[in-house]
Amino acid sequence: MNIHLKDKIRLLRIISVYKWVNLFKLFISYSYSRFSKKPVIWGLPYAISFEPTTVCNLKCPECPSGLRKFTRPIGNADLQLFKNTITQTHKHAFYLTLYFQGEPLINPDFFKMVQYAKSNKFYVATSSNGHFFTEENAIKTVESGLDKLIISLDGLTQETYSKYRIEGLLQKVLEGIKNLVNAKKELGSDTPNIIIQFLAFSHNEHEIEKVKKLKNQLGVDEVKIKSAQFYEPDNSELIPQNEDLRRYRKSKSGSYAIKNKIVNRCWRLWSSPVITQDGQVLPCCFDKDAEHALGKLNDDSFEKIWKDSKYNDFRKQVFTDRSKIDICRNCSEGSKVWL
Repeated sequence: MNIHLKDKIRLLRIISVYKWVNLFKLFISYSYSRFSKKPVIWGLPYAISFEPTTVCNLKCPECPSGLRKFTRPIGNADLQLFKNTITQTHKHAFYLTLYFQGEPLINPDFFKMVQYAKSNKFYVATSSNGHFFTEENAIKTVESGLDKLIISLDGLTQETYSKYRIEGLLQKVLEGIKNLVNAKKELGSDTPNIIIQFLAFSHNEHEIEKVKKLKNQLGVDEVKIKSAQFYEPDNSELIPQNEDLRRYRKSKSGSYAIKNKIVNRCWRLWSSPVITQDGQVLPCCFDKDAEHALGKLNDDSFEKIWKDSKYNDFRKQVFTDRSKIDICRNCSEGSKVWL
């Protein structure tokens, strides 16, 4: 059976009638809000992003975690906070993205988090830089029930790889991938789907055709090429020369701007909030430093935060003039992210 079909079947099996109804209510309320320009919420989010940690072992130059530039608290999420989040959201949500900033496997409770989410009927996906998949951790990964694992691999030589993944070791990542593939075979498991993610930069764009061959060479399920986000594309040496490989269009003056038009709407504010390692609820994954936190789970319930006037005021601002919100101006919604 096709790997994508198997993946979809696994996801569909965990969506109850109640969750389908909730999803329908979300879509209807979003559609109504979009045309009336008045935010109305008739459901709860079907997807949740939870941040296991803000800590990372690498120093990637376009990542606030790698640059150590956070103004918000640094550290690992408490397991009980995670369990409380799942307990409050599992009746309506079914998709968990178990990463935001930082390297998820640095949190010592990472595998317990996956197992707890799976026991509450979540489809669980995570993304890693691939440096922690020893033979033991590869077995734990498969046994945890993790559905999808994205591994960042942005170069075919140590030189091109470490140009962005500063302090990273390509050979260690390749060994980790092999350990994961072997663990799946050893345990007779279809999961997790292992996806190699290759961010396109100026120094590695010549490797794209070769990297696609890694699917068969390493035995992973998929290789995906992704355009990179830049905070200051005008001043970055990393931006690809090939316009098809970037999210930004170069003007005649030489400056860059995001290709997609910023429209005054956003489905993410109805579908998929982000929860930081210290329990702050964010509107989306572009609020990397939690500058637009809409509440905190240590203070209020998730549902209260979701339906609170502060959240609705943010939704209203998006419908009024999204371009005035700083995190929206570099948003990839509507852009060609996967190449």
